[in-house]
Amino acid sequence: MMRILMTGFTPFPGVEVNPTQLLIRYFQDETVSLPEGVQVIAEVLPTAFEASDERIRQLIRDESPDFVLCLGVAEKRDSINIERIAYNWDEATIPDNDGLQLSGQKIVADGTETYDSTLPIEHMMAALQSANLPAVFSDDAGRYVCNHVFYVSRHEIATRGLDIPCGFVHVPGLTGTNEELPGWEIERLLDAVRACIGAISGE
Repeated sequence: MMRILMTGFTPFPGVEVNPTQLLIRYFQDETVSLPEGVQVIAEVLPTAFEASDERIRQLIRDESPDFVLCLGVAEKRDSINIERIAYNWDEATIPDNDGLQLSGQKIVADGTETYDSTLPIEHMMAALQSANLPAVFSDDAGRYVCNHVFYVSRHEIATRGLDIPCGFVHVPGLTGTNEELPGWEIERLLDAVRACIGAISGE
């Protein structure tokens, strides 16, 4: 059985509905068809630097997944963004859900400056394109909690000497939640996540 740890986030200041939280609920309810032999361990992380940091590290240790796929929302983007680089830097323009606003500091004091995604991102891109789902590679995951979790996940895996491919994908916001920004229907977002899972599992 291939076990994929997949995470999303709660709403946060400026984002009243986080589609990644809704996506995770679908997988928690086991209402999403998966490739044979694939199990998804789905969890919603708090949109808070310290709490999400602790939780993603604990999940990697406790679950020992075969892959880690973290999801986040970027409401201003109109396509699936496969993130390639995690940065050792917090630079938040808004506070997190615990009221903490980290700005201008390293995530890990003696950590490497960046980590690359180790997911099969070329296969993921091909799968999304084959499904006619707009997708691009991105080298900027922001410096908010999304990038923080991406970096911490890779750091946890690297420093523990684990062989677990790990990466991050940003999705657009949900249609109807903000008329001034692009948005996708939840079914389309589900199709995108399923395409990524299929590519990861080698389907």
